[in-house]
Amino acid sequence: MMLEDAPSSCSIRTEKNGNVWTIIIHRPDVRNAIDGVAADELTEAFQAFEDDPDSRVAVLYGSGGTFCAGGDLAAMVADGHNPIREKGGGPIGISHLRLSKPVIAAVSGYAVAGGLELALFCDIRMAETSAVFGVFNRRWGLPLCNGSTARLPRLIGHGRAMDMILTGRPVSAEEALAYGLVTRVVEDGTVRAEAETLAADMAAFPPEGLRCDRWNTLTQFSMDLDEALDHELQNAARVFDKKEALKGARAFVNGKGRHGTFGGSS
Repeated sequence: MMLEDAPSSCSIRTEKNGNVWTIIIHRPDVRNAIDGVAADELTEAFQAFEDDPDSRVAVLYGSGGTFCAGGDLAAMVADGHNPIREKGGGPIGISHLRLSKPVIAAVSGYAVAGGLELALFCDIRMAETSAVFGVFNRRWGLPLCNGSTARLPRLIGHGRAMDMILTGRPVSAEEALAYGLVTRVVEDGTVRAEAETLAADMAAFPPEGLRCDRWNTLTQFSMDLDEALDHELQNAARVFDKKEALKGARAFVNGKGRHGTFGGSS
């Protein structure tokens, strides 16, 4: 795996392996809490991923055994300003980005407060057995401000979301799996490798159909059923207009992928 050139002082690091990018939060001294500089670097990293024509899937990971402990409260107090007014788009930087490509959260340790919000930004969440999720900012009187009040109820349902949001209690990986907050739980120490393997499998699929289905799934929430069905059909038609779709269909006709066999093709 190739490390992207970046100063060692950077809070956010990027590693690339073919079409897969791994974006790493590296602030181990504060359990990967996000300050203003890290938020800007995180935004820049994801924007670079979005703009790179060769990138297909990203993994978001926290180094040192913690995904992200939320916003850096010490930095917030020291700066003495309102991070929402200052940032506009959310203190963690990426909460309002609308990417066209999928992102997998690889969660070890704590994903709490703003760290939970970072995980919710991703399309798929994988967690290690000992991972912990929670709205820990409840203890400090700080509200969620990076998308969780919109994303969490849509993901796990209103009742469960309200339980997490109002109580601030820790949620184990096992409970998160039962909720649908995460979809895969893996052994401690393995989540990054597991997420990167999954990302490589996804990156091997022809990208147009995958991105179309992802976008239709994300954007249907604001539509009634008839509108969502029409929206899906229109976007799918644009993919079928391209030669890549028929290339995949011809491959199937010629015997590739029969009987549910997966292997992806670029």
